[in-house]
Amino acid sequence: MASYEKPSDAVLQALQDVANKLRIHSINATCASNSGHPTSCCSAAEIMSVLFFHTMRYKTKDPCSPCNDRFVMSKGHAAPILYAAWVEAGFLEESKLLDLRKINCELEGHPTPRLPFVDVATGSLGQGLGAACGMAYTGKYFDKSSYRVYCLLGDGECSEGAVWEAMAFASHYRLDNLVAIVDVNRLGQSEATPLQHDMDIYLKRCEAFGWNTCVVDGHNIPELCQVLLQAQHVKERPTAIIARTFKGKGLKGIENEDNWHGKPLPKDSVDGFLSELWGLIKTDKPPCPVLPKEDAAALESGPISLPSPPAFTLGDKVATRRAYGVALAKLGQACQRIVALDGDTKNSTFAETFKKTHPERYIECFIAEQNMVSVAVGCAARNRCVPFASTFGAFLSRAYDQIRMAAISQSNINLVGSHCGVSIGEDGPSQMALEDLAMFRAIPTCTIFYPCDAVSTERSVELAANKKGICFIRTSRPDTPVIYPPEEKFEVGYAKVVRQSDSDKVTIIGAGVTLHEALAAADLLASEGMNVRVIDPFTIKPLDADTIVSSARATAGKVLTVEDHYREGGLGEAVRFAVAGEPGITVQCLAVTEVPRSGKPQELLDLYGIGAKAIVAAVRMTFAN
Repeated sequence: MASYEKPSDAVLQALQDVANKLRIHSINATCASNSGHPTSCCSAAEIMSVLFFHTMRYKTKDPCSPCNDRFVMSKGHAAPILYAAWVEAGFLEESKLLDLRKINCELEGHPTPRLPFVDVATGSLGQGLGAACGMAYTGKYFDKSSYRVYCLLGDGECSEGAVWEAMAFASHYRLDNLVAIVDVNRLGQSEATPLQHDMDIYLKRCEAFGWNTCVVDGHNIPELCQVLLQAQHVKERPTAIIARTFKGKGLKGIENEDNWHGKPLPKDSVDGFLSELWGLIKTDKPPCPVLPKEDAAALESGPISLPSPPAFTLGDKVATRRAYGVALAKLGQACQRIVALDGDTKNSTFAETFKKTHPERYIECFIAEQNMVSVAVGCAARNRCVPFASTFGAFLSRAYDQIRMAAISQSNINLVGSHCGVSIGEDGPSQMALEDLAMFRAIPTCTIFYPCDAVSTERSVELAANKKGICFIRTSRPDTPVIYPPEEKFEVGYAKVVRQSDSDKVTIIGAGVTLHEALAAADLLASEGMNVRVIDPFTIKPLDADTIVSSARATAGKVLTVEDHYREGGLGEAVRFAVAGEPGITVQCLAVTEVPRSGKPQELLDLYGIGAKAIVAAVRMTFAN
């Protein structure tokens, strides 16, 4: 360990003065908005002062610089003190703080990337450390840069399992450029936290996860300076600083008292608190942050394209999950920013194909899907990477909150869910994603790709790599025939009419596996002298309403949807929404309507009424009625 040189008394005083100014700013901001969490800010004041004005290296006028140290405010409710730090750094005008939480102000109740110094949105507790892991992994292994990552957590959020998923990840990958500071202020929202100030248990838990760990007085500036400097010299292990603090520190009668969470200070006592804090301040200006090293390489720019067309032949039988792996490996050849993550399912999702060709850009996240999504968000921050994270579609449901927060973070991540629907067969309902379309349709920034063959899968991956926002690619387990030539063009929001004639009686819309069932049904009906139109939507969101409506009108308003998904929130509902208000169009939906069971794929498609036989029967019934 390098020897430690204590900062001068003048520097220590300046840092203490900054801490009290941060308290003052936080109180003023929350009083102006008449809402917020001033006591949670006060417990972190010294930590924030030392981090921003002694430890971190960054450009105060360029918060987005790729060379800057990163900071994640995982305890997002303490947002006012983050904004206050950037006021003291000179980036924000102090007057902006008085607009906290107002509708025309970007200083929101919890941090979001509407602000240039916020990389990821926080506020749903327990997620910040996972994103910080993604940033630290990117810095150490992809950028190979000297920037470091700091994450401030609250003690209450340490009850979240996602925190410990992130702790295990950081230790496994030896992220020695990552520092987590836990603000142990003892009090949660409604009562004391489980461990209160039992610092020894925090210490043992973090050490057990393989972290370099120390306990400090979180209000002691010299101690904080020392441990944060020493953390820079620790190799092969991340550092956890367990800081014993008091909620409402510096506010007499409120400090360390219950029932002050999320409340502005009483108006009749604010002046007194501010006067006391101002009386402690002896210096005018904060220390200047140290500038970072300019060692983060410039990024590739421009569109990302497959280096060659799909190499599949019409009629080949290829699972779309396998085609995903082929496509990602090819895309990784074309762009160094492409990275792949998986949750110990790479031999089923075929992310292993990417790992074999680009092992240095593959991240194994193990069975921790929540953390995998957060890590992907961290990798994508500042556009350093274009991440594709894969697992069984069913298991992404346990990461729904992380996906929701990724949208709030304005993140550009790509999620791939395989083993969707009853067509996976014998593994049974716990493995069958039957809710995923509904889940991702509810995400505001999400594009949903549902390719039906290997060619459309490759193009889905290519399009997703270039699309802003979250992309979800739904892949299937069974081998299905290639129906598109390699040169076929695909666009987001444009469907394909794959079977049509001038005498079509019904429009059938299938996706993925059920598109092939629809085509089989069309062949059976054609043998009876009845023609039907078959549409592949390609993207479920956005859905090509124009093609659906025009086809519906050409088939006397009769539309049949068929999907390997529960009825609620899936393809059928999307189509019904698309044609709502169009006169004379009726939509009949075939979907899974109960919890399924194990069986062979075709048996299950038939049993739950979404196979070719059921489609034929539904068409016949339409005309019988």
